[in-house]
Amino acid sequence: MTDAALSVEVNGINQISEAERKGRPRDLFWPWFAANVSVLAVAYGSYVLGFGLSLWQAVLVAVVGVALSNAFVGIIAIAGKRGSAPTMTLTRAAFGVRGGRLPSLISWLLTVGWETSLAVVAVLATATIFDRLGAGGGTATKVLALIVIVALIAIGGALGFNLIMRAQKWITWIAGVLTVVYMVFAADEIDFGKLGDLPSGSAAAVVGALVFTMTGFGLGWVNAAADYSRYLPRSSSTGGVVWWTAFGASLAPAVLLLFGILLAGSSDNLNSAIGSDPVGALTTILPTWFLVPFAVVTILGLVSGAIMDVYSSGLALLNVGLRAPRWVAVCIDSTLMLIGSIYVVFFANDFLGPFQGFLITLGVPIAAWCGIFIADILLRKSDYAEEDLFRREGRYGDVRWGSVALVVVASIVGWGLVTNTMASWLDWQGYFLGVIGGKSGDWAFANLGVVVSLAIGFIGYLLLGRGAVRAQEAVPAVEGSRRTTAQPEGVN
Repeated sequence: MTDAALSVEVNGINQISEAERKGRPRDLFWPWFAANVSVLAVAYGSYVLGFGLSLWQAVLVAVVGVALSNAFVGIIAIAGKRGSAPTMTLTRAAFGVRGGRLPSLISWLLTVGWETSLAVVAVLATATIFDRLGAGGGTATKVLALIVIVALIAIGGALGFNLIMRAQKWITWIAGVLTVVYMVFAADEIDFGKLGDLPSGSAAAVVGALVFTMTGFGLGWVNAAADYSRYLPRSSSTGGVVWWTAFGASLAPAVLLLFGILLAGSSDNLNSAIGSDPVGALTTILPTWFLVPFAVVTILGLVSGAIMDVYSSGLALLNVGLRAPRWVAVCIDSTLMLIGSIYVVFFANDFLGPFQGFLITLGVPIAAWCGIFIADILLRKSDYAEEDLFRREGRYGDVRWGSVALVVVASIVGWGLVTNTMASWLDWQGYFLGVIGGKSGDWAFANLGVVVSLAIGFIGYLLLGRGAVRAQEAVPAVEGSRRTTAQPEGVN
């Protein structure tokens, strides 16, 4: 690892200079694979089966949900190399310079929630492993684990891009190999006879599991997709950016989720234990001597994902309006992560309920933003006018109320079509479910609101934003500004 990787990244939401652009699209595979190789994906197998699916229904949901949602991540990554700025800075083209604060705030909440969830799982898993090793898994162990894990996440996020890109390559190999070894040991627990007896679920159950999978994987990363592609040369292949981002983000979770379905469907006890301690429950099927390597792969995978989250949450906070260096924003978010982790680890009685509620609730507005931003990317024929992303009087304007209204309307409609009985603070949701059977009907837990919200954002912007995009791209470039027209795509 070079000195550059161990120095604090000075870039924040500013444009990346031409001299700093580097790498190839295939380099994106490493951070996205490392961030998603977490064995938490194995625990998701239990959550998917919780919708009452058969084996083949669950397999279909896993493959389609992971691949489709990460395809969105790949498409949004295109904006990074076209605009040399973070995702939430580039979204100003669709929302206006100050209007972009709305999706930035939503993104910030989502990433802070995700990094907190990953830290919590890492702490709980560590405590369980220490307990099985006979070293004690009580309060003292949890406190020490929490301090170390949060510190690693905060330091990684503060150092920034160069460290992430270099460290994630090593994490990919180490975590990848150890995860394969874990799967070999755990494979004996698979009972295909019991898996074949799983009853089929309804269409509503399949849709609900699919939406949950999408929100738990790709839709949890869409708001950070361009944060890593922004350093690529402009000539980088667009197809390469999409492929290596989507492939890197999909490969590990697809395999691990499928494996988790096989494990959870084979054991009622394991399936139940995952709800309270997702990763720790997976240690119960391992030989004692492999617990230390398992701890390594668990912590590496979870911390890797959390570092990318805290890095992007810091950038989102700057886009909300915080005037401070990027590393200060990371420290603020790390503090919030610490507070949230303390509450969940030491005071909350359940992990799954609040976690599902968090995913679905913020998944609705982020899906609306995702639809809008993907439509905006598809409509544009030219690169972004980068200086205008920071000028309220520029071509992108101050606030584009049409885009803001789309997020608001899509969220109102979406929240009316989702529900989660395991989190009492979400009882207000589901107010539109009466038209399809009510909160106890077949479609009550299908979480249709996420899909509807994404569709409203995408279709609405295609209809309402086309003229605005054309008008923006018709404005001549300011003399001396960076170019705004796309160059021929290179091949990588």
